[in-house]
Amino acid sequence: MTNSKPPVPSRPLRVAAEVVENAVEGPGNHRLVLAIPGWPGAEPGQFVMLSPGGSSEAERTDPLLPRPMAVYRGHAAAPPGGRAEVEFLLKVAGRGTRLLADLAPGQSIRLVGPLGSAFVPVAPGKRAILVGGGTGIASLYELASRGTEDAEVHVILGARSDGDLMGVDDFMALGVNCHITTEDGSRGRKGRVTDTLGELLEAPGPPAALFACGPTPMMHACAKIAFERQLECQVSLENNMACGFGVCLGCAVPVHSGGYSLVCRAGPVYSADQVVWEGLS
Repeated sequence: MTNSKPPVPSRPLRVAAEVVENAVEGPGNHRLVLAIPGWPGAEPGQFVMLSPGGSSEAERTDPLLPRPMAVYRGHAAAPPGGRAEVEFLLKVAGRGTRLLADLAPGQSIRLVGPLGSAFVPVAPGKRAILVGGGTGIASLYELASRGTEDAEVHVILGARSDGDLMGVDDFMALGVNCHITTEDGSRGRKGRVTDTLGELLEAPGPPAALFACGPTPMMHACAKIAFERQLECQVSLENNMACGFGVCLGCAVPVHSGGYSLVCRAGPVYSADQVVWEGLS
């Protein structure tokens, strides 16, 4: 990690994107590939808002609100006048994500993005440890991809069981040091991602910087470890969002500087020491 600021986000699009692929990758897990006209590109950690239900159907008012989805792969901009294929990972958790999971190739879907702040890039000479839980791994893929030439990159991917893991082969293909953990031991190491994180930090190597995205308790645990060891740590928060623009105030998070910060505008990426973790549910 470096003290320089992340790249300035692109101005978000409001477009209809075409579904290219919607592949099932485990119980309730889907890889959604969209062709997005005029895609300006995105930085690691940014997200889009997707409106559930194909726009070729009758106009939907249930569910009313779009769903935030981290950009997984496809961060490069579309060619002039063309489209870019962009990938997203989703897990069915309710009616909105169920509608997204039911999208078929050829349908179109309303998209706004890219939105939000990005990770500060991995610094040359650092030992970057990326910790992802569940679909939180989607925010980390491009970060891992860009850091492999100049830094020692470790990625810890965790889930409840083998069937809940996503993107493992993609990360392994990058050539990073990939560590798998499952709570039930059905794949990789049995336990939690923080068990592996602790062992990596005990091993000799360059100065470490942490990057985390996943369930709030997991990120809180990473933040505690970073504080205890006086390490830099960035987290990408996964608060529920309704608008993506800071209008509804539904994604407010308490911060140590006082008051609240809106994840959709100031985040989703924060330095871990900015967040009042005890104030998050």
